[in-house]
Amino acid sequence: MIVFVGGLGGIIADRYVFPYLSSTDYFMKHDWLKKASEDVTVINKTEQVFVKEETSITKISNQTSASVVSIISYPQTDAKIPARKGAASTGPTYGSGLIVTSDGLVMTYADAINLDNSKYKVVLYDGSSYDAEIYGTDAYSNLVFLKISAGNLSAVSLGNSDDIKPGEKIIAIGINPGDFSHVYSAGLISNFSPTYNLAGKSISSSDKLEGVFEADLNSEKNYIGGPIVDYTGQVIGVVGMNAGDNAQKFFQIPSNKVAKVIDRAIKKELDNDPALGIYYISLTKSYSLVNNLNIDHGALIYSPSGQPGLAIISGSAGQKAGLQINDIITKINDQEINIDHTLPDLLYQYKKGDLIELTVLRSGQEIKIPVQL
Repeated sequence: MIVFVGGLGGIIADRYVFPYLSSTDYFMKHDWLKKASEDVTVINKTEQVFVKEETSITKISNQTSASVVSIISYPQTDAKIPARKGAASTGPTYGSGLIVTSDGLVMTYADAINLDNSKYKVVLYDGSSYDAEIYGTDAYSNLVFLKISAGNLSAVSLGNSDDIKPGEKIIAIGINPGDFSHVYSAGLISNFSPTYNLAGKSISSSDKLEGVFEADLNSEKNYIGGPIVDYTGQVIGVVGMNAGDNAQKFFQIPSNKVAKVIDRAIKKELDNDPALGIYYISLTKSYSLVNNLNIDHGALIYSPSGQPGLAIISGSAGQKAGLQINDIITKINDQEINIDHTLPDLLYQYKKGDLIELTVLRSGQEIKIPVQL
């Protein structure tokens, strides 16, 4: 018993009494107490914290979710104007959209809704619904704007798409047509395609947006018109789609291009899109190398059949200005055309009726051609 009590007392003294005494001014002078305290070992406890990625995705997307809306387009049965030839279906169409101004301007992609002979309703994040009217359509981007009578709405925040590189994680937000709840898909930006043109053809149109993201999202048709969000919660693109050759091509319009369209919509200038009216190939280093060209940038006016009438639209601003097939447009008002500054993007800075000057290579000679858009 004596041995047990003595041992217990020694442990208490060694672990608690001696370290305390050695920290006081009086006893710090005694080396034997210092030595006792130096023999004490302090063990720090570490813990592992696990973060579920699904929870993080939900939190990120919630920053944008309040701006994502459902858009219902349904037949306008009392309309006297017939639907255009080839228009499909008489049932409702459900699509996704984004609130772009707090006073009720909503944006979507043309293929997300039915533009023929239709009425529209917009369902907000909180379940409230509003009648909507078509505000305008942008021919350059295929983005469509609707207006609802509402205020103090949560407008979308656009990020800088120039900072996004292939391999970055993204989240797509769409709408479940059954109950108008949000649906999500996580993926990666797989590529930026600088020469993909929204005309959806083998050659590009001067009047359609060029340069889009491509992503590995699942069921992208469920997200047309909705946003893609990076992992900082910023919207860096809008999902679009082209149909052709019995296939659907999905892509994401970069937010910096979207912002220019929104600005034009807010200024009520969607009807003033410039139109040059030519078809072309964007020159790149690889195309120029394969085709033995001495220039690796610009827009080559082109038709696969070689027919001038299929390269330059009859009656267009381009034809009136005297542009010819195989001309290479290198500049617009001294701004160089390249894959970072495409022909449609540079043209979109101007309005219908503006006078511009094109720098053109024709048979190896540089000439200046004025064009009234």
